[in-house]
Amino acid sequence: MFETLKPLPQDPILQLMQTFRDDPRPDKVDLGIGVYKDDAGNTPIMAAVHEAERRLLAGETTKGYVGPAGSAGYNDAMASLILGTDNALIRDGRTAVVQTPGGCGALRMAAEFLRLCNPATTVWVSTPTWANHLPLLGGAGLTIREYPYLNRDTLQVDFAAMLESLEGAKPGDVVLLHGCCHNPSGADLDLEQWQDVTTLIQRKGLLPFVDMAYQGLGDGLEKDAAGLRHLASQVPEMLAAASCSKNFGLYRERTGALVLISETASINQAATSQLLSVIRSHYSMPPAHGAAIVETILGDSDLTQQWQSELGGMCERILHLRQAFAEALAPAGDFSFIARQRGMFSFLGITPEQVRALREDHGIYMLDSSRVNVAGLNDKVLPQVADAIRSVL
Repeated sequence: MFETLKPLPQDPILQLMQTFRDDPRPDKVDLGIGVYKDDAGNTPIMAAVHEAERRLLAGETTKGYVGPAGSAGYNDAMASLILGTDNALIRDGRTAVVQTPGGCGALRMAAEFLRLCNPATTVWVSTPTWANHLPLLGGAGLTIREYPYLNRDTLQVDFAAMLESLEGAKPGDVVLLHGCCHNPSGADLDLEQWQDVTTLIQRKGLLPFVDMAYQGLGDGLEKDAAGLRHLASQVPEMLAAASCSKNFGLYRERTGALVLISETASINQAATSQLLSVIRSHYSMPPAHGAAIVETILGDSDLTQQWQSELGGMCERILHLRQAFAEALAPAGDFSFIARQRGMFSFLGITPEQVRALREDHGIYMLDSSRVNVAGLNDKVLPQVADAIRSVL
């Protein structure tokens, strides 16, 4: 049976990782892989995470299963983090949160749940969007449509084109939105645009689905969630996927959450029972360790304050790098959009040939699309990277 299978081409990002590892040049710079890095080029473990793990190891008494929904304490903490403390949706029982294996698990379980609700579900995704959105959602059998999002000339949100395209969506269609720190462009909707999108979704009877993978790394925890919270307050039902990979640094722990908002508490109970059945038939129940770390941090005021301080420092560092990067590139053209954007990623707007020249001649690695991980820079390598980019321009 297996001999009929043909090898697939390697994922471009994984291939870039391998090429970077094989490059012997000591001054090579990795701006392709989408993980946060500190000034030393490492992806650190947060001090709050270290302390939470210490407490867990000291007090853990079992490795028993946590159940398909995961930890109730973690789910409650994530509901408050995403929707805000004392949110009426939580008080009224219209919200359910389930723990998932990372943001990817949340996206896929949402897709499987939507297919259960309606096998003919259509999901509208932005152009561009995170590459893994397409296999995660489309792989569940959902129909994928695209709406324009980024103006390739200005590298800013083409909001008029986005709204015009979504006018073609039909009642019951799903609209996937990035909660903040749009991946891969870094170009976010402002609050007024979120309000306009909310009005369109209400008028056309669409179902919003928000992917919140970077809360806290744009303008802070509260501001980054403002658009999602406004949308949630205005629509009868909604889905949201969240990840703790970036804002808690728990990449390999695969810690995420899926938020389900329904029109009434009774509808939410029925829908949640169906969602849990979907989860049970796929991976049965999520891993516990990462969620236990988050639950420990968010359940202790001192640890929460420490985590928020560390996360705030990461956010400020990214904002500093964006400003410095834009200024360093200014002699070669107008790159001020980098400073205006948020999160870890930006497109430089250069050609694949120029990207290749950066890689081959200067050891500067980024995706062929010219998407760079700004968080992969630091003050030491930034002049080197800027010089190389100016040279290929």
